[in-house]
Amino acid sequence: MPLFHVEYTYTADKAAVRDEHRPAHREFLGALHETGELQFVGPFVDGTGAALMVTADDEPAARELLGCDPFALADAVAAVRVTEWKQVFGPF
Repeated sequence: MPLFHVEYTYTADKAAVRDEHRPAHREFLGALHETGELQFVGPFVDGTGAALMVTADDEPAARELLGCDPFALADAVAAVRVTEWKQVFGPF
């Protein structure tokens, strides 16, 4: 199944919204990881966003999957970039 690198962009004005929804966001991501749809995820240390790697049939399916993220539902993400990724080396 294709892999998609996803980059979330955060803005400072939505920090309180992210803080409020972070427990549900992490629960959602944990469930995706358990099903194998999420390979990895983590925030950028400077607070500007996060990187995710998801498996999906195509880009629209990857976007649809992440559209259910509590951060997305709460409008806590300023931008989402989805790019199909081809592994050369690594565990996937």
